[in-house]
Amino acid sequence: MIELLQVSPLPPFLVERLQADYTLHDFIVPADPDGVLAEVGPRVRGILAGGMAGPDAALINRLEKLEIIASFGVGFDATDVVAAQARGVVVTNTPDVLTGDVADLAMTLILMAPRRIGEAERFLRAGKWTAGRFDLGTTLRGKRLGILGLGRIGQAVARRAEVFGLNIAYHDIRPLGDLPYRSYPTLEDLARASDILLVACDGRPANRGLVDAAVLAALGPAGCLVNTARGPIVDQPALVAALADGTIAGAGLDVFDGEPAVPAALMELENVVLTPHIASSTHETRRAMADLVFDNLKAHFAGKPVLTPVPPQG
Repeated sequence: MIELLQVSPLPPFLVERLQADYTLHDFIVPADPDGVLAEVGPRVRGILAGGMAGPDAALINRLEKLEIIASFGVGFDATDVVAAQARGVVVTNTPDVLTGDVADLAMTLILMAPRRIGEAERFLRAGKWTAGRFDLGTTLRGKRLGILGLGRIGQAVARRAEVFGLNIAYHDIRPLGDLPYRSYPTLEDLARASDILLVACDGRPANRGLVDAAVLAALGPAGCLVNTARGPIVDQPALVAALADGTIAGAGLDVFDGEPAVPAALMELENVVLTPHIASSTHETRRAMADLVFDNLKAHFAGKPVLTPVPPQG
């Protein structure tokens, strides 16, 4: 059987399906990584990765027979794609199939943060309603949504947001002239022109800390930040400070820097909605992602083009 190295947790139903056709070697948290690689490394032809855990250049270059890295996720920033492609190793991901669910959760947080839905639920559960009504939230109609990264997910959120009467603008590495949204040349310019700022760009190293204290200050005391992309894109200490001191009004976060650990200072804040990285967490989407991982591997080892190759990087 073809041998694969698994470096990221995968759904049991995908692992079971893969084990029927391949030999899988668990390399998620190996007690003796050098021993495992010395034993099976010379035979490994593929790596099973994830959006949050993937192989670095050292691992990629150690596997002499490596041909493909199949990532379970749309994001591939955990994998050193440049190192892989330099060796001619194919890298695949799972785009499109999770766009709808991620956009749905982003839109949910866009609705929840200004309306203070999380706070309102805690208010009710604490029995405070009997002592008086909850304070007012902010309507969405006519507000300005700025989207950082207008790719598949960003555009899907924009279409949903238009239904709620939001005005859409964006900042991207390149202006997309065929879309009816205003493009801003810098992220600070976009934040200054937004009531809600959505982070929807990829998590490449160059984007670490992209949403910093200056961007949050530009968003302003009536603004809300929503992030369903990658935690490290936002300067997390700066965000905690901005939420605590009123630099911005609130936030909706599905991703965090250093997750699953979340700073206690962030969890203690009332003006933030927090979810545990569940944007693509539906039965239907995870099954579709699993199918795509399996089908990419099947195509490659049959000598056919993979379905969803990661484009050249670097």
